[in-house]
Amino acid sequence: MSTTTLDIAQAAGRSSQGVRRTAMEVATSLTLALVGAAAIWDSARLGAGWGVEGPQSGYFPFWIGMILAGASLANLIPVLRAKGAAAEEMFVTWPQLRLVMSVLIPTVFYVAAIPVSGIYAASAVLVAYFMMRLGEFTWRSALPAAAATAVVAFMTFEIWFLVGLPKGPVEELLGF
Repeated sequence: MSTTTLDIAQAAGRSSQGVRRTAMEVATSLTLALVGAAAIWDSARLGAGWGVEGPQSGYFPFWIGMILAGASLANLIPVLRAKGAAAEEMFVTWPQLRLVMSVLIPTVFYVAAIPVSGIYAASAVLVAYFMMRLGEFTWRSALPAAAATAVVAFMTFEIWFLVGLPKGPVEELLGF
């Protein structure tokens, strides 16, 4: 574990500020209730009844949406009634959240880059970034490791398993 990661993890143990568990449970319940409501709405558009030949297209999704929305709202009630230590319990401290985001945000950019650059080039950049940023390696060790990772992944999937993964301009220049 790098000193940066270690410092963040140690600071997390001392921090008393962050996102409360109650806030996350409310957000999760409302989000799932909205997903259930969307399923109900779309099922009603398709037809959620029982026709002459049996259930219509939206029948089962309608009931799944009802169960999801109902369960989400039922879980919301005890959360809103919570008092004392249960209401004040910390879900994640700001240093812990920063550590999670230091992995999540680059991963989102990685996924967004795959259609443009291909999976192998994007993977090499991601590995190099993580090694230098979180692992505190120098570019002299991160770049060869990232290139080796991309080459091994390419050989494994494209040559040995014959599974085509998204390719970018680098692979096109090399004739793949």
